[in-house]
Amino acid sequence: MAKGRTLTAEEFAALPTTPPKRGNGPWRTESGAVIWQQKETWGHAVRKHWRLYSLCVLPLIYLLIFQYLPLVGTIIAFRRYQPGMGFPWNVVGVSWRGMRYINQFINTPQFWNAFENTVIIAAESLIFTFPLPIILALLLNELRSRRTKRVVQTISYIPHFLSMVIIAGLILQLTLSTGLINEVLMKIHLISQPLSFMQDPKYFRSIYVISQIWQTTGWGTILYLAALTNVDEQLYEASAIDGAGRWRQTLHVTLPGIRPTIVVVLVLNIGSFLGVGFEKIWLIYNPALYSTGDVLSTYLMRNGLFAQPQQASYATAIGLFQSLIGLALIIGANTVSRRLTEASLW
Repeated sequence: MAKGRTLTAEEFAALPTTPPKRGNGPWRTESGAVIWQQKETWGHAVRKHWRLYSLCVLPLIYLLIFQYLPLVGTIIAFRRYQPGMGFPWNVVGVSWRGMRYINQFINTPQFWNAFENTVIIAAESLIFTFPLPIILALLLNELRSRRTKRVVQTISYIPHFLSMVIIAGLILQLTLSTGLINEVLMKIHLISQPLSFMQDPKYFRSIYVISQIWQTTGWGTILYLAALTNVDEQLYEASAIDGAGRWRQTLHVTLPGIRPTIVVVLVLNIGSFLGVGFEKIWLIYNPALYSTGDVLSTYLMRNGLFAQPQQASYATAIGLFQSLIGLALIIGANTVSRRLTEASLW
């Protein structure tokens, strides 16, 4: 349909009543006005807003150097890697091995123990650490005293800024046989002898999840508090006129208002499901806790860098397997979210 010419009655009636999602074209409003939508091309947008796009140059260079170029090295999951070889063999390996390293970890019981621990710890962390920031943000949103709100926020944010080494040191000190936890439990007569928390595998997962809750809950409220500021106040006024109390307002106004943010955070968390915190586990666990505390990232590190001889190709195969599962999880979670809630990352 040519732009600028008079439309016939049939052509006018056939026009869509909403703007085209892709490309250019006319559409008509409820008042009968015809609007020709012409979308801005990417090149024209760059020329028009080049100052804004220039801000993306350094982040793109960073992603290219540290995120995309290293992907070339994943080929050593299928080739034998030998340290000390010159370029390009120090990048792509010296000889082809096919599926040898993948079959090796598939047939290794220690790998499946680490995989099981990863899934269990990740699931427990997601179940407990994901909803708590939402709950805390809703509670903070109900506070009328701004001073109290700021104090609670500041206290809850502090653990996020502590070094992981400091957090690991606190955990180890608190869980000693002479530590604070054992002292309190013995004072209130719940135990008669000190418990060896860091020598007994059954306590490790609980210790990790509790420390994650303490460390991440406060910081996680920032996104939700920001989303709460975008909820229309008129919706609360209308619901109050209809007789809704604070609880019903939370269920029918607040939560639907921040649902897109909740969905995005959930999809991102599912995407990093198998990326259970390597640093904390590496710092606090020991060989006595491998049965419940050894996860894919720590298993990969021990067998890739600290094994004698080093098994870089074997560790790369495990890392590739972990990344592919993460990719499948984030795509699946995003697809389900888009179909059920109409909110998604893409």
